[in-house]
Amino acid sequence: MPAQASSWSSYISSAGNDFESRRWTDDGGSTAIKFTSCHRDGTQAVGVMLRKDTFEPDPMYSNATFTNCFNSGATSTGNWDDHGSGNYYSVIDYGSNVYAPVSVDSLTVYY
Repeated sequence: MPAQASSWSSYISSAGNDFESRRWTDDGGSTAIKFTSCHRDGTQAVGVMLRKDTFEPDPMYSNATFTNCFNSGATSTGNWDDHGSGNYYSVIDYGSNVYAPVSVDSLTVYY
């Protein structure tokens, strides 16, 4: 895991499509999002997209598909390059047709 300046941790309980995380302020640099112990009925995958909070339509950065975290106690990590300073957030299953809620025992955002 690259050394980022800041991080925050939380969990997700029964989040549906287009669920948005809390926002964080990044002064620039890469971002890594880590999910540990994911749970969902049916599809054993979750899409995670990084977005930047702006006054215009929010830019969408690449979507990471997390699958490994559905293995007992395992972790999936997505990495995004520097997109400049600003307020960021992640979105679960953005625009997808997966209707089974997902829960994540531990998530950490490094920025």
